[in-house]
Amino acid sequence: MKRSIAVLAIVAAFASFGALADAGNNQPVSRSNYEYGMPLDVAKVISITPASNAADCQVGTAHMVYVDHQGQKREVDYREMGNCSQQ
Repeated sequence: MKRSIAVLAIVAAFASFGALADAGNNQPVSRSNYEYGMPLDVAKVISITPASNAADCQVGTAHMVYVDHQGQKREVDYREMGNCSQQ
């Protein structure tokens, strides 16, 4: 009985180390600037931050955080046109 408890404790310890290692994989791997034609491997979009000047008719830098198909969290900055309307 004591031996099975010890084995169970060892297995639980190794499992917790594996969980900690997997938790580190969710950190952003890289932050890059998008260039035209650059391939993106997007499995899930986590967040998009629009350009700060989105209200005027200027081009600004937006930011996207996403997870690729390997489960790695990535970040990319890209240029976007502001969302202005002509009145």
